[in-house]
Amino acid sequence: MTSAAPTHLAQALRRARYPLTGWPWRALGYLLTSVPLAGVLSIGLLVVLAPLFAAINAARQGRPPSLTLGVFLAFGALIILALAPLLSVPVAAFERYRLGLVDDRPVPGTSWRGLAARYTTGAAWREVAHLFFLGGVVPAVYWLFTMLVLLDAMLIVSPFVVGPGEEVVLLWTTADTVVEAVPYAIVGVLLAPLLWYAVGALAAAQGAVTRWLLWSADGAALREVTRSRARLVDAYEAERRRIERDLHDGAQPRLTSLSLQLGLARLDVPEDSPAARPLAVAHEQAKGLMELLRQIVRGIRPQSLTDLGLAGAVRELADEATIPVEVHTELRRPIPEAVETTAYFVVSEALSNVARHAEATRAQVRLSDSGTALVVEISDDGRGGADPARGSGLTGLADRVAAAEGRLLLASPPGGPTVVRVELPCNG
Repeated sequence: MTSAAPTHLAQALRRARYPLTGWPWRALGYLLTSVPLAGVLSIGLLVVLAPLFAAINAARQGRPPSLTLGVFLAFGALIILALAPLLSVPVAAFERYRLGLVDDRPVPGTSWRGLAARYTTGAAWREVAHLFFLGGVVPAVYWLFTMLVLLDAMLIVSPFVVGPGEEVVLLWTTADTVVEAVPYAIVGVLLAPLLWYAVGALAAAQGAVTRWLLWSADGAALREVTRSRARLVDAYEAERRRIERDLHDGAQPRLTSLSLQLGLARLDVPEDSPAARPLAVAHEQAKGLMELLRQIVRGIRPQSLTDLGLAGAVRELADEATIPVEVHTELRRPIPEAVETTAYFVVSEALSNVARHAEATRAQVRLSDSGTALVVEISDDGRGGADPARGSGLTGLADRVAAAEGRLLLASPPGGPTVVRVELPCNG
Protein backbone atom coordinates (compact mmCIF):
# COMPACT_ATOMS: atom_id res chain seq x y z
CA MET A 1 0.00 0.00 0.00
CA THR A 2 1.45 3.36 -1.05
CA SER A 3 0.38 6.79 0.12
CA ALA A 4 1.52 9.96 -1.60
CA ALA A 5 0.86 13.65 -1.25
CA PRO A 6 -2.78 14.57 -1.95
CA THR A 7 -3.55 15.96 -5.38
CA HIS A 8 -6.74 17.86 -4.52
CA LEU A 9 -8.30 19.58 -1.54
CA ALA A 10 -10.99 16.99 -0.78
CA GLN A 11 -8.24 14.39 -0.47
CA ALA A 12 -6.12 16.65 1.74
CA LEU A 13 -9.03 17.29 4.14
CA ARG A 14 -8.97 13.62 5.14
CA ARG A 15 -5.38 13.88 6.36
CA ALA A 16 -4.68 14.44 10.07
CA ARG A 17 -1.97 16.99 9.24
CA TYR A 18 -4.28 19.10 7.07
CA PRO A 19 -4.20 22.24 9.29
CA LEU A 20 -0.39 22.20 9.24
CA THR A 21 -0.06 22.02 5.45
CA GLY A 22 -0.42 24.65 2.77
CA TRP A 23 -3.83 23.37 1.68
CA PRO A 24 -5.89 25.57 4.07
CA TRP A 25 -4.17 28.66 2.68
CA ARG A 26 -4.74 27.46 -0.87
CA ALA A 27 -8.42 27.00 -0.01
CA LEU A 28 -8.60 30.49 1.48
CA GLY A 29 -6.92 31.93 -1.61
CA TYR A 30 -9.42 30.14 -3.83
CA LEU A 31 -12.36 31.58 -1.89
CA LEU A 32 -10.93 35.11 -1.80
CA THR A 33 -10.21 35.14 -5.53
CA SER A 34 -13.79 33.96 -6.13
CA VAL A 35 -15.26 37.02 -4.44
CA PRO A 36 -14.61 39.70 -7.14
CA LEU A 37 -15.61 37.42 -10.02
CA ALA A 38 -18.74 36.13 -8.29
CA GLY A 39 -19.57 39.65 -7.15
CA VAL A 40 -19.49 41.11 -10.67
CA LEU A 41 -21.58 38.25 -12.04
CA SER A 42 -24.12 38.50 -9.22
CA ILE A 43 -24.55 42.25 -9.81
CA GLY A 44 -25.22 41.56 -13.48
CA LEU A 45 -27.82 38.95 -12.58
CA LEU A 46 -29.51 41.26 -10.08
CA VAL A 47 -29.81 44.04 -12.66
CA VAL A 48 -31.59 41.66 -15.01
CA LEU A 49 -33.62 39.81 -12.37
CA ALA A 50 -34.70 42.84 -10.30
CA PRO A 51 -37.80 43.40 -12.49
CA LEU A 52 -38.73 39.75 -11.95
CA PHE A 53 -38.69 40.25 -8.18
CA ALA A 54 -40.80 43.38 -8.63
CA ALA A 55 -43.31 41.47 -10.74
CA ILE A 56 -43.52 38.66 -8.16
CA ASN A 57 -44.04 41.21 -5.37
CA ALA A 58 -46.82 42.91 -7.34
CA ALA A 59 -48.53 39.59 -7.92
CA ARG A 60 -48.37 38.79 -4.19
CA GLN A 61 -50.08 42.10 -3.46
CA GLY A 62 -52.85 41.32 -5.94
CA ARG A 63 -51.73 43.90 -8.51
CA PRO A 64 -51.02 42.88 -12.12
CA PRO A 65 -47.43 43.55 -13.24
CA SER A 66 -47.06 46.61 -15.41
CA LEU A 67 -46.44 46.36 -19.12
CA THR A 68 -43.05 47.99 -18.62
CA LEU A 69 -41.98 45.24 -16.28
CA GLY A 70 -43.11 42.58 -18.73
CA VAL A 71 -41.18 44.15 -21.58
CA PHE A 72 -38.09 44.54 -19.40
CA LEU A 73 -38.30 40.92 -18.29
CA ALA A 74 -38.58 39.67 -21.87
CA PHE A 75 -35.74 41.93 -22.96
CA GLY A 76 -33.59 40.80 -20.01
CA ALA A 77 -34.21 37.14 -20.80
CA LEU A 78 -33.13 37.71 -24.40
CA ILE A 79 -29.99 39.50 -23.23
CA ILE A 80 -29.10 36.58 -20.95
CA LEU A 81 -29.66 34.02 -23.68
CA ALA A 82 -27.60 36.06 -26.14
CA LEU A 83 -24.65 36.98 -23.94
CA ALA A 84 -24.29 34.12 -21.44
CA PRO A 85 -22.82 31.55 -23.90
CA LEU A 86 -20.24 34.14 -25.01
CA LEU A 87 -19.43 35.51 -21.57
CA SER A 88 -18.96 31.97 -20.25
CA VAL A 89 -15.95 31.39 -22.55
CA PRO A 90 -13.40 33.65 -20.76
CA VAL A 91 -14.93 32.92 -17.35
CA ALA A 92 -14.60 29.15 -17.87
CA ALA A 93 -11.02 29.51 -19.13
CA PHE A 94 -10.07 31.57 -16.07
CA GLU A 95 -11.85 29.13 -13.74
CA ARG A 96 -9.92 26.17 -15.17
CA TYR A 97 -6.71 28.01 -14.44
CA ARG A 98 -7.82 29.12 -10.96
CA LEU A 99 -9.00 25.62 -10.05
CA GLY A 100 -5.33 24.70 -9.73
CA LEU A 101 -5.37 26.35 -6.31
CA VAL A 102 -7.44 23.49 -4.87
CA ASP A 103 -6.96 20.71 -7.42
CA ASP A 104 -3.67 19.76 -9.09
CA ARG A 105 -5.46 17.58 -11.64
CA PRO A 106 -5.75 19.40 -14.98
CA VAL A 107 -9.16 20.20 -16.45
CA PRO A 108 -8.97 20.14 -20.27
CA GLY A 109 -9.91 23.39 -21.95
CA THR A 110 -12.47 23.89 -24.66
CA SER A 111 -11.66 24.74 -28.25
CA TRP A 112 -13.48 27.42 -30.23
CA ARG A 113 -15.74 25.76 -32.79
CA GLY A 114 -17.50 28.78 -34.11
CA LEU A 115 -20.24 31.08 -32.91
CA ALA A 116 -23.07 28.67 -33.69
CA ALA A 117 -21.55 25.98 -31.45
CA ARG A 118 -21.84 28.30 -28.45
CA TYR A 119 -25.64 28.14 -28.77
CA THR A 120 -26.17 24.58 -30.00
CA THR A 121 -23.90 22.29 -27.99
CA GLY A 122 -24.49 20.86 -24.54
CA ALA A 123 -20.87 21.58 -23.62
CA ALA A 124 -21.40 25.32 -24.08
CA TRP A 125 -24.53 25.31 -21.93
CA ARG A 126 -22.64 23.48 -19.19
CA GLU A 127 -20.31 26.47 -19.11
CA VAL A 128 -23.37 28.72 -18.93
CA ALA A 129 -24.63 26.66 -15.98
CA HIS A 130 -21.29 27.27 -14.29
CA LEU A 131 -21.70 30.99 -14.96
CA PHE A 132 -25.03 31.02 -13.10
CA PHE A 133 -23.59 28.86 -10.33
CA LEU A 134 -20.75 31.32 -9.82
CA GLY A 135 -22.98 34.39 -9.98
CA GLY A 136 -26.02 33.04 -8.13
CA VAL A 137 -25.24 30.17 -5.77
CA VAL A 138 -21.71 31.11 -4.72
CA PRO A 139 -22.54 34.64 -3.43
CA ALA A 140 -25.45 33.33 -1.36
CA VAL A 141 -23.32 30.60 0.22
CA TYR A 142 -20.45 33.04 0.84
CA TRP A 143 -22.84 35.47 2.55
CA LEU A 144 -24.06 32.78 4.95
CA PHE A 145 -20.50 31.66 5.68
CA THR A 146 -19.43 35.27 6.30
CA MET A 147 -22.25 35.64 8.82
CA LEU A 148 -20.97 32.56 10.67
CA VAL A 149 -17.42 33.95 10.73
CA LEU A 150 -18.64 37.34 12.00
CA LEU A 151 -20.75 35.65 14.65
CA ASP A 152 -17.77 33.63 15.85
CA ALA A 153 -15.63 36.76 15.88
CA MET A 154 -18.27 38.53 17.98
CA LEU A 155 -18.25 35.69 20.49
CA ILE A 156 -14.45 35.85 20.80
CA VAL A 157 -14.20 39.63 21.28
CA SER A 158 -17.31 39.97 23.44
CA PRO A 159 -15.39 40.16 26.78
CA PHE A 160 -13.41 43.11 25.43
CA VAL A 161 -16.35 45.20 24.22
CA VAL A 162 -18.83 44.63 27.04
CA GLY A 163 -18.75 47.15 29.87
CA PRO A 164 -20.80 49.40 32.12
CA GLY A 165 -23.87 50.46 30.23
CA GLU A 166 -22.78 48.43 27.21
CA GLU A 167 -24.40 45.07 26.48
CA VAL A 168 -23.57 42.66 23.67
CA VAL A 169 -26.13 40.52 21.88
CA LEU A 170 -24.80 36.95 21.78
CA LEU A 171 -26.87 34.37 19.94
CA TRP A 172 -30.24 34.24 21.71
CA THR A 173 -29.22 36.25 24.77
CA THR A 174 -27.23 39.30 25.83
CA ALA A 175 -24.15 39.79 28.03
CA ASP A 176 -23.88 42.75 30.38
CA THR A 177 -20.62 41.85 32.13
CA VAL A 178 -17.28 40.32 31.28
CA VAL A 179 -18.07 37.27 33.41
CA GLU A 180 -21.22 36.61 31.36
CA ALA A 181 -19.35 37.03 28.07
CA VAL A 182 -16.33 34.81 28.85
CA PRO A 183 -18.13 31.43 28.30
CA TYR A 184 -19.29 32.61 24.90
CA ALA A 185 -15.75 33.70 24.05
CA ILE A 186 -14.46 30.25 24.99
CA VAL A 187 -17.07 28.68 22.68
CA GLY A 188 -15.96 31.04 19.92
CA VAL A 189 -12.32 30.05 20.33
CA LEU A 190 -13.24 26.35 20.20
CA LEU A 191 -15.28 26.92 17.05
CA ALA A 192 -12.44 28.71 15.23
CA PRO A 193 -10.61 25.50 14.15
CA LEU A 194 -13.90 24.12 12.83
CA LEU A 195 -14.33 27.24 10.72
CA TRP A 196 -10.78 26.74 9.42
CA TYR A 197 -11.81 23.27 8.27
CA ALA A 198 -15.08 24.73 6.94
CA VAL A 199 -13.04 27.05 4.68
CA GLY A 200 -11.45 23.96 3.14
CA ALA A 201 -14.76 22.10 2.87
CA LEU A 202 -16.43 25.08 1.17
CA ALA A 203 -13.55 25.51 -1.29
CA ALA A 204 -13.49 21.76 -1.99
CA ALA A 205 -17.24 21.71 -2.67
CA GLN A 206 -17.03 24.71 -5.00
CA GLY A 207 -14.04 23.19 -6.78
CA ALA A 208 -15.80 19.84 -7.21
CA VAL A 209 -18.88 21.49 -8.75
CA THR A 210 -16.67 23.63 -11.01
CA ARG A 211 -14.67 20.61 -12.12
CA TRP A 212 -17.85 18.63 -12.81
CA LEU A 213 -19.39 21.42 -14.90
CA LEU A 214 -16.24 22.29 -16.85
CA TRP A 215 -14.64 18.86 -17.26
CA SER A 216 -16.65 17.96 -20.37
CA ALA A 217 -16.91 21.51 -21.67
CA ASP A 218 -15.57 20.42 -25.05
CA GLY A 219 -18.16 18.02 -26.44
CA ALA A 220 -15.62 16.12 -28.51
CA ALA A 221 -12.80 16.34 -25.99
CA LEU A 222 -14.20 13.82 -23.55
CA ARG A 223 -15.51 10.62 -25.01
CA GLU A 224 -15.47 7.02 -24.09
CA VAL A 225 -13.38 4.90 -26.39
CA THR A 226 -15.32 1.68 -26.76
CA ARG A 227 -14.49 -1.43 -28.70
CA SER A 228 -16.24 -4.67 -29.53
CA ARG A 229 -15.57 -7.05 -26.65
CA ALA A 230 -16.22 -10.09 -28.83
CA ARG A 231 -13.68 -8.90 -31.38
CA LEU A 232 -11.16 -8.18 -28.63
CA VAL A 233 -11.46 -11.61 -27.10
CA ASP A 234 -11.03 -13.21 -30.54
CA ALA A 235 -7.99 -11.04 -31.28
CA TYR A 236 -6.26 -11.81 -27.99
CA GLU A 237 -7.06 -15.50 -28.31
CA ALA A 238 -5.62 -15.56 -31.83
CA GLU A 239 -2.45 -13.86 -30.60
CA ARG A 240 -2.11 -16.32 -27.73
CA ARG A 241 -2.49 -19.26 -30.15
CA ARG A 242 0.15 -17.77 -32.43
CA ILE A 243 2.64 -17.54 -29.60
CA GLU A 244 1.81 -21.06 -28.49
CA ARG A 245 2.29 -22.29 -32.04
CA ASP A 246 5.67 -20.58 -32.27
CA LEU A 247 6.68 -22.21 -29.03
CA HIS A 248 5.40 -25.58 -30.21
CA ASP A 249 7.18 -25.43 -33.54
CA GLY A 250 10.35 -23.72 -32.37
CA ALA A 251 11.16 -24.11 -28.69
CA GLN A 252 9.39 -27.40 -27.95
CA PRO A 253 11.35 -29.57 -30.44
CA ARG A 254 14.62 -28.30 -28.98
CA LEU A 255 13.41 -28.90 -25.45
CA THR A 256 12.24 -32.37 -26.43
CA SER A 257 15.63 -33.12 -27.95
CA LEU A 258 17.38 -31.77 -24.87
CA SER A 259 15.19 -33.85 -22.59
CA LEU A 260 15.87 -36.95 -24.70
CA GLN A 261 19.62 -36.40 -24.63
CA LEU A 262 19.57 -35.93 -20.88
CA GLY A 263 17.50 -39.10 -20.49
CA LEU A 264 19.96 -41.10 -22.57
CA ALA A 265 22.83 -39.64 -20.57
CA ARG A 266 21.17 -40.77 -17.36
CA LEU A 267 21.02 -44.33 -18.71
CA ASP A 268 24.73 -44.29 -19.44
CA VAL A 269 25.74 -42.90 -16.06
CA PRO A 270 25.79 -45.28 -13.06
CA GLU A 271 23.44 -44.35 -10.25
CA ASP A 272 26.34 -44.06 -7.80
CA SER A 273 28.19 -41.65 -10.07
CA PRO A 274 28.65 -38.03 -8.85
CA ALA A 275 27.07 -36.85 -12.14
CA ALA A 276 23.91 -38.92 -11.72
CA ARG A 277 22.02 -36.49 -9.52
CA PRO A 278 22.85 -33.30 -11.48
CA LEU A 279 21.72 -35.10 -14.66
CA ALA A 280 18.46 -36.14 -13.01
CA VAL A 281 17.81 -32.57 -11.86
CA ALA A 282 18.56 -31.17 -15.32
CA HIS A 283 16.26 -33.76 -16.88
CA GLU A 284 13.35 -32.77 -14.62
CA GLN A 285 13.97 -29.08 -15.24
CA ALA A 286 13.85 -29.58 -19.00
CA LYS A 287 10.51 -31.38 -18.75
CA GLY A 288 9.07 -28.62 -16.59
CA LEU A 289 10.27 -25.82 -18.84
CA MET A 290 7.57 -26.34 -21.48
CA GLU A 291 4.81 -26.13 -18.89
CA LEU A 292 6.38 -22.95 -17.57
CA LEU A 293 6.40 -21.43 -21.05
CA ARG A 294 2.70 -22.28 -21.49
CA GLN A 295 1.93 -20.50 -18.22
CA ILE A 296 3.87 -17.44 -19.36
CA VAL A 297 1.85 -17.29 -22.57
CA ARG A 298 -1.46 -17.50 -20.70
CA GLY A 299 -0.61 -14.58 -18.40
CA ILE A 300 2.46 -12.54 -19.26
CA ARG A 301 3.39 -10.39 -16.24
CA PRO A 302 6.37 -8.03 -16.10
CA GLN A 303 8.91 -9.05 -13.48
CA SER A 304 8.98 -5.53 -12.04
CA LEU A 305 5.34 -5.92 -11.01
CA THR A 306 6.16 -9.01 -9.02
CA ASP A 307 9.25 -7.46 -7.44
CA LEU A 308 8.07 -3.88 -6.81
CA GLY A 309 4.28 -3.89 -6.95
CA LEU A 310 2.22 -1.61 -9.18
CA ALA A 311 3.37 1.68 -7.65
CA GLY A 312 7.04 0.73 -7.80
CA ALA A 313 6.77 -0.64 -11.35
CA VAL A 314 5.07 2.56 -12.53
CA ARG A 315 7.77 4.68 -10.92
CA GLU A 316 10.33 2.55 -12.75
CA LEU A 317 8.54 3.37 -16.02
CA ALA A 318 8.57 7.06 -15.06
CA ASP A 319 12.32 6.96 -14.41
CA GLU A 320 12.89 5.46 -17.85
CA ALA A 321 10.74 8.08 -19.64
CA THR A 322 12.37 10.70 -21.84
CA ILE A 323 10.56 13.58 -20.06
CA PRO A 324 10.02 14.26 -16.33
CA VAL A 325 7.08 12.21 -15.04
CA GLU A 326 5.49 12.70 -11.61
CA VAL A 327 3.80 9.68 -10.02
CA HIS A 328 1.08 10.04 -7.39
CA THR A 329 -0.45 6.95 -5.80
CA GLU A 330 -3.35 6.52 -3.40
CA LEU A 331 -3.90 2.77 -3.13
CA ARG A 332 -5.72 1.65 -0.01
CA ARG A 333 -5.75 -2.12 -0.63
CA PRO A 334 -4.02 -4.84 -2.66
CA ILE A 335 -4.97 -4.82 -6.36
CA PRO A 336 -5.67 -8.10 -8.21
CA GLU A 337 -2.76 -9.24 -10.35
CA ALA A 338 -4.71 -9.16 -13.62
CA VAL A 339 -5.79 -5.57 -12.96
CA GLU A 340 -2.24 -4.58 -12.00
CA THR A 341 -0.91 -6.05 -15.25
CA THR A 342 -3.46 -4.16 -17.35
CA ALA A 343 -2.77 -0.91 -15.48
CA TYR A 344 0.99 -1.35 -15.97
CA PHE A 345 0.65 -1.75 -19.73
CA VAL A 346 -1.79 1.20 -19.86
CA VAL A 347 0.80 3.46 -18.23
CA SER A 348 3.60 2.05 -20.38
CA GLU A 349 1.70 2.60 -23.65
CA ALA A 350 0.41 6.02 -22.60
CA LEU A 351 3.87 7.30 -21.68
CA SER A 352 5.18 5.91 -24.94
CA ASN A 353 2.47 7.85 -26.82
CA VAL A 354 3.41 11.02 -24.91
CA ALA A 355 7.05 10.63 -25.92
CA ARG A 356 6.24 9.94 -29.59
CA HIS A 357 3.33 12.28 -30.32
CA ALA A 358 2.59 14.86 -27.61
CA GLU A 359 5.66 17.15 -27.76
CA ALA A 360 5.22 17.48 -23.99
CA THR A 361 7.71 18.78 -21.44
CA ARG A 362 6.26 16.92 -18.44
CA ALA A 363 3.65 14.31 -17.56
CA GLN A 364 1.86 13.00 -14.50
CA VAL A 365 0.57 9.54 -13.56
CA ARG A 366 -2.03 9.06 -10.82
CA LEU A 367 -3.13 5.74 -9.38
CA SER A 368 -6.11 5.74 -7.02
CA ASP A 369 -8.62 3.29 -5.64
CA SER A 370 -12.24 4.44 -5.94
CA GLY A 371 -13.48 1.51 -3.86
CA THR A 372 -14.82 -0.45 -6.80
CA ALA A 373 -12.17 0.25 -9.44
CA LEU A 374 -8.53 1.11 -9.94
CA VAL A 375 -8.39 4.55 -11.57
CA VAL A 376 -5.35 5.37 -13.70
CA GLU A 377 -4.89 8.92 -15.03
CA ILE A 378 -2.05 9.94 -17.32
CA SER A 379 -1.84 13.63 -18.22
CA ASP A 380 0.67 15.72 -20.14
CA ASP A 381 1.16 19.36 -21.13
CA GLY A 382 1.62 18.57 -24.83
CA ARG A 383 -0.10 19.86 -27.94
CA GLY A 384 -3.22 17.70 -27.56
CA GLY A 385 -5.38 16.62 -30.47
CA ALA A 386 -5.00 12.88 -29.77
CA ASP A 387 -7.53 10.89 -31.78
CA PRO A 388 -7.98 7.09 -31.74
CA ALA A 389 -9.03 7.23 -35.38
CA ARG A 390 -5.53 8.39 -36.37
CA GLY A 391 -3.85 5.34 -34.88
CA SER A 392 -1.93 7.05 -32.08
CA GLY A 393 -1.81 3.84 -30.04
CA LEU A 394 -5.06 4.58 -28.25
CA THR A 395 -7.01 1.91 -30.12
CA GLY A 396 -4.81 -0.89 -28.83
CA LEU A 397 -4.92 0.69 -25.38
CA ALA A 398 -8.71 0.74 -25.45
CA ASP A 399 -8.72 -2.87 -26.63
CA ARG A 400 -6.64 -3.98 -23.65
CA VAL A 401 -8.82 -2.01 -21.20
CA ALA A 402 -12.09 -3.31 -22.67
CA ALA A 403 -10.83 -6.88 -22.47
CA ALA A 404 -10.42 -6.29 -18.70
CA GLU A 405 -14.05 -5.04 -18.55
CA GLY A 406 -12.84 -1.50 -17.93
CA ARG A 407 -13.35 1.74 -19.79
CA LEU A 408 -11.03 4.38 -21.18
CA LEU A 409 -11.83 8.11 -21.27
CA LEU A 410 -9.88 10.56 -23.37
CA ALA A 411 -9.73 14.35 -23.15
CA SER A 412 -7.35 15.93 -25.65
CA PRO A 413 -8.48 19.28 -27.09
CA PRO A 414 -6.17 21.01 -29.58
CA GLY A 415 -3.52 22.82 -27.59
CA GLY A 416 -3.74 20.37 -24.71
CA PRO A 417 -3.57 19.20 -22.09
CA THR A 418 -4.24 15.53 -22.80
CA VAL A 419 -5.75 13.37 -20.08
CA VAL A 420 -6.21 9.61 -20.39
CA ARG A 421 -8.38 8.11 -17.64
CA VAL A 422 -8.78 4.37 -17.27
CA GLU A 423 -11.15 2.70 -14.81
CA LEU A 424 -10.53 -0.99 -14.15
CA PRO A 425 -13.02 -2.90 -11.95
CA CYS A 426 -11.38 -4.66 -9.03
CA ASN A 427 -14.13 -5.75 -6.68
CA GLY A 428 -12.42 -9.00 -5.89
